[in-house]
Amino acid sequence: MKIIVTGGAGFIGSNFIFHMLKKYPDYRIICLDCLTYAGNLSTLASVMDAPNFRFVKESITDRKAVFALFEEEHPDMVVNFAAESHVDRSIEDPEVFLDTNIKGTAVLMDACRKYNIRRYHQVSTDEVYGDLPLDRPDLFFTEETPIHTSSPYSSSKAAADLLVLAYHRTYGLPVTISRCSNNYGPYHFPEKLIPLMIANALNDKPLPVYGKGENVRDWLYVEDHCKAIDLIIHKGREGEVYNIGGHNEMKNIDIVKIICRELGKPESLITYVTDRKGHDMRYAIDPTKIFQELGWLPETKFADGIKKTIRWYLDNREWWETILSGEYQDYYEKMYARRI
Repeated sequence: MKIIVTGGAGFIGSNFIFHMLKKYPDYRIICLDCLTYAGNLSTLASVMDAPNFRFVKESITDRKAVFALFEEEHPDMVVNFAAESHVDRSIEDPEVFLDTNIKGTAVLMDACRKYNIRRYHQVSTDEVYGDLPLDRPDLFFTEETPIHTSSPYSSSKAAADLLVLAYHRTYGLPVTISRCSNNYGPYHFPEKLIPLMIANALNDKPLPVYGKGENVRDWLYVEDHCKAIDLIIHKGREGEVYNIGGHNEMKNIDIVKIICRELGKPESLITYVTDRKGHDMRYAIDPTKIFQELGWLPETKFADGIKKTIRWYLDNREWWETILSGEYQDYYEKMYARRI
């Protein structure tokens, strides 16, 4: 089995590659990543020399490069993690999100059509559903929840999802889509809430919290997410959407306080800042469908997962400190200079 994993130098994509190489040592994994600011090749250092792994530095928007890779590898599956994903950045510069998240998805699916792919899987987000009111804890996102986006980021992901389903209906492309809640865990780029708070707290820097920190998110440990995608690409029904949630709803401010407590830092570091434009209040996923069809349930409770995550950042300071300094972007040149 050959699988192209796009965006595999990013947070969830890299964890998925580690999961697949460990579980399926006879699979060949090809990572396609253009190494934008959030792609970090050093994350993949432990597998770069594995005989069944290959890294290719190209963009999914480059049709010529993508088709050339398919011609060379003839993959059986594609799992598309590649996306611009930070909401704040999408508000400042929407165009790059439209280019990567929509156009890039189309390029990949066109290649899948030409080379008769067995499965194309689109990794999406619960943000396509909009948000839920804080005073209705009984409400959850299901696969039938109407799309109702709030940001350029979520709009671009929703458009890509609709395009994927259209390719299935129009061309018969064998597709699946997963929509996940907020992930956390090792190798999370330190612009997102949890790694940012850990890094800032360790450096005794202010911990910026939007508004009053009352926004609620459903947190999913990244390893649980990878196991779910593994199940979907092997056993999920073609043309279906699967919601993947952690059953771990937490207020942002409570997470920041937990991090302070675990690191022995004072809550006086917390600094409330002007809220994000169009900030969704609550996300909560009902993962009943993937449980009933594929038997998946999240295994990691937040109280355990956040401790493991904090421990990982304590044990791997060089990884995130290199990112904060900007030096991580030099890793590609260093890695390949010694291979010439």
